[in-house]
Amino acid sequence: MYRIGIDIGGTFTDFAAVDDAGRVVIAKSASTPQDPSDGLLEGLTVLAGELGIDRATLLAQTERIVHGTTAATNALLERKGNVRMAPPVPLVPRARRIGVKERMRFDGTVATALSATSLAAAVKAVAKLGVDAIAVCYLHSYRNAKHEVETGKALAKHLPGAYVTLSSDVLPQIKENERVWTTVVNAYVGPVLSTYLSRLSGKLKDAGYAGDVMIMQSHGGVAPLSESSRVAAGAVLSGPAGGVAAGTYAARLLGERNLITFDMGGTSTDIALLQNGEAQLTGEKRVGIAKVSLPALDIHTLGA
Repeated sequence: MYRIGIDIGGTFTDFAAVDDAGRVVIAKSASTPQDPSDGLLEGLTVLAGELGIDRATLLAQTERIVHGTTAATNALLERKGNVRMAPPVPLVPRARRIGVKERMRFDGTVATALSATSLAAAVKAVAKLGVDAIAVCYLHSYRNAKHEVETGKALAKHLPGAYVTLSSDVLPQIKENERVWTTVVNAYVGPVLSTYLSRLSGKLKDAGYAGDVMIMQSHGGVAPLSESSRVAAGAVLSGPAGGVAAGTYAARLLGERNLITFDMGGTSTDIALLQNGEAQLTGEKRVGIAKVSLPALDIHTLGA
């Protein structure tokens, strides 16, 4: 049986197949930005050819695919600027930020119950804006998600086609600003990534693959397709994280403890420092922002 690793970059898509004996075969194909799954399937054909079999046989003999993708990253590319660059355009304009009357205290007890009237008005306003994605962010919801969950259910009922994400799901941690904007980023890239992953899953199934597809995450681990679609922000830095994970493994093979990894792709170049054989992890991420054509909206707590 094979395990296949796939890394889609801005220019090329790279493949590696490992068999039960640990033998590795690699292949490369051109990326197809308009639909990355097309280039992925083509690359699997090339990889199969390197193994002397056809793609259907390769997929039938594959137990797991681990996939790193820039689909989320490319939705948040760095803007070009100068020394006197203008302030960045927010992902969610102020006109698309809608307040809802409710309030949780810092300890998770209810200070102001979620107002059914206020929530209904917010849902109506969202529907009028015709948005594709909605981020729900309430104060102290990391301690008690009840109001966010109720809001999510109302949005799902009245706007079944929208991508709804709750801050209590994405980043259930203290620090409102970080939690709000991580959730907004999740809503911003979620429709792009979930559409791509759904398309990819269908194409792999049609091609004869019945195993697991795991998506690289920003922390260097992996997550299944369903979770990766739900918490799309987790894949924003999956490409750079994959390069660091590979560098860590290479450092162990070389017996080196301190290394600088350098990963140049078609879209960006990623650099990391390995100290004592390990990369340092942090919960704070700084990324450049680029506008995409998906309107997003933020629902947040109205002061009470």
